[in-house]
Amino acid sequence: MAYYAYGALATDRYPPFTLADVPDYPAHLEVSYPEHLSRGLVLVKWWLLALPHYVVVGIFTGGGLWIANEAASRDDAAWTAGGGLIGLLVLVAAVVLLFTGRYPSGVFDLVLGLNRWVIRVAAYAGLMTDDYPPFRLDTGPDDPGSRVGIRPPAPQPSGDGQPPPDHWSAPRVVMLVLGCLGLLAGTGFLGVAATLGVLQGTLRDDDGFVMSGREELSTASYAIVSESLETQLADGAEVVPDRLLGDTRLTVEPSGAGAVFVGIGPTDEVEAYLAEVAHAVVVDFDSTGSGVEPVYRDVAGAAPLAAPEDAVLWTARASGTGTQDLRWAVEDGDWTVVVMNADATAGVTADVAVGAELPATGWAIGLMAALGGLSVLVGGALTWGALHSRRSVRTR
Repeated sequence: MAYYAYGALATDRYPPFTLADVPDYPAHLEVSYPEHLSRGLVLVKWWLLALPHYVVVGIFTGGGLWIANEAASRDDAAWTAGGGLIGLLVLVAAVVLLFTGRYPSGVFDLVLGLNRWVIRVAAYAGLMTDDYPPFRLDTGPDDPGSRVGIRPPAPQPSGDGQPPPDHWSAPRVVMLVLGCLGLLAGTGFLGVAATLGVLQGTLRDDDGFVMSGREELSTASYAIVSESLETQLADGAEVVPDRLLGDTRLTVEPSGAGAVFVGIGPTDEVEAYLAEVAHAVVVDFDSTGSGVEPVYRDVAGAAPLAAPEDAVLWTARASGTGTQDLRWAVEDGDWTVVVMNADATAGVTADVAVGAELPATGWAIGLMAALGGLSVLVGGALTWGALHSRRSVRTR
């Protein structure tokens, strides 16, 4: 199947639906039946002895990375996979086939050699043999020492009845590989630019802020508190946050008719105010089938001794009935956001949205578009050059 599909892309004949050998099919696999296998090696060869080969095979076929969240108790890890050398070479062959109708013999031999290495390791790790796979790349259609090989595609005859010579030299293959990589990179950059453009167009409000969706926050205690937000500016870089982030915005809409308070203040002052007060700290948001759900860390305590309005030297604050709109220019320090009922009573429920101006988004879109266009231009030129030189050689 891999020989037909993107493991090699080397035949147009559909793989037969049978476990039996089909003599006239262009690809064959032969593994001799093991008359005797070591009972001791069976315990270690598939997970220990084959480890060096697994590294090589990972490069050939593509590897993956298990990215886990710092909180190991939660199941929010993700598997990230990447393509390998075989896939890249087959992509090169696909481009050449698209324009010329012929499979470069050098690429064909290398792809089969890489697949041969992979299959040898699979046979060894699959406990089919005790012979350790050699660290040797046997390119070409036939495996040395094997009675059965893989027949390469038959060359198409030229105008004079003779098969055309193969002029796919190493420099031209490298040029084609670089061209394909440039086209892929350019497509990625242009995709990022398009995505940023769509997000900016759909999420930016009339006031120029890129806003998140509204999330309902609720607690039976006296306050909803963010974790400490630390902002540090390097010396001489005070203009960076204003240019990249701009002003931030926080909108809070209470669920009832009562007045709500929202404030941003120094973390040490907020902690001193809420030291003996029961409150809920928002530590994360979990994705669910219907959206996201806030994750709280409840802190036990009593009722606050004073209303929040004058209890802390707030850097930015807003209070009243209806939707409250708080805007804040980022400053250096440790900050905490607090949402409470204005009269400091228990039971706080409000819809909250956050956002920022992000003035650098337009520059980022322009940069990604420029990089994408340049990469596509260079990649296309390299690809065209490799294919054009092929046609020039054939017409001499």
